[in-house]
Amino acid sequence: MSSHAALPPLRGRVQAGAPLAPFTWFRVGGPAEWLVRPADTDDLLLLLRDLPAGMRVTVIGAASNLIIRDGGLRGVVVKLAGRAFGDIAVDGEGIVAGAAALDATVAEHAAAAGLGGLEFLCGIPGTIGGAVAMNAGAYGSEIKDCLEWAEVATPRGLRRLPAAELGFAYRKAALPEGGVVVRARLRGVPGDAAAIAARMAEIRAAREATQPVRSRTGGSTFKNPPGHRAWQLVDQAGCRGLRQGGAQVSELHANFLLNTGGATAADIEGLGEEVRARVKAATGVELEWEIKRLGEPA
Repeated sequence: MSSHAALPPLRGRVQAGAPLAPFTWFRVGGPAEWLVRPADTDDLLLLLRDLPAGMRVTVIGAASNLIIRDGGLRGVVVKLAGRAFGDIAVDGEGIVAGAAALDATVAEHAAAAGLGGLEFLCGIPGTIGGAVAMNAGAYGSEIKDCLEWAEVATPRGLRRLPAAELGFAYRKAALPEGGVVVRARLRGVPGDAAAIAARMAEIRAAREATQPVRSRTGGSTFKNPPGHRAWQLVDQAGCRGLRQGGAQVSELHANFLLNTGGATAADIEGLGEEVRARVKAATGVELEWEIKRLGEPA
């Protein structure tokens, strides 16, 4: 394990061998070699600039679409938190939000200000930083539809990039190498606050009715292949309710994996791979993971 002296002199919290499972929605996974919670953007920039050559950096947000493998993560894991990264401010007909701000909270601020077009965020269980990094979307909208700019910390400094320079595609963005999103401005559309709130209530109700939101899960497991819906393919292959160890394919929504209690990361990832194999055999379609799987096996 790296010596603490190898890391730059940071003002934020630095922990060696820190457990990561408590941060993830699945509640599984091994420790971080180093867990760093920068004090602010300047602290993050110092870390990125002066990190020892070859040391890997992994950023986690709400960790709602993430499997951390049982052997944990080598290098530095960055967790953005606190007011320095979580502020939300109404800015004219837009919202400026820190990377650690929860998507749902941003939607609520927009609604209170009578700004529409961001209602879909209340159905995404993550942070703004993660939403930008993966072009998160739901209910017919994506981040690329409303993002004006993102501020990205890089080893060479802070950059403000317009949406057009982020190379958005389905569930992905092209961030600068080594870049970490720290802040973003989202464009709203002035509207009736009551109508905006009603649309958000519809989204929340639909999510509650169709997704296992109160379970240990990671959100949508697989991307929708062109011309298909992933959950329908999983159903066609007979995988609804399929189990492996403490992991299970949700009975409520077949594109969700669950930790039913006592699952390991290997159980969950292994179940996902079994589903992929069965879908390929039954339909000829190869499912692509939407959930990120990071780290070393045990």
